[in-house]
Amino acid sequence: MKRMIIHTLKQAKRVIVIVIGFTILLVGIAMIVLPGPAFIVIPLGLAVLATEFIWARRLLKSMKARFDQIRN
Repeated sequence: MKRMIIHTLKQAKRVIVIVIGFTILLVGIAMIVLPGPAFIVIPLGLAVLATEFIWARRLLKSMKARFDQIRN
């Protein structure tokens, strides 16, 4: 029973992280056309999603490289 609860809690945590990450990401994408700091919110959403998805980690790393390139 205990093992089942731990497994279920891990699944629940993953679902919560995914929902929060995609919500933040979608709000950031909406801020591209709406007023707001999209350049801050989109990487924040990707950072949350990067805890669960490799594709988000890669995209976040690519965005960081581009920001560093633009800054220099």
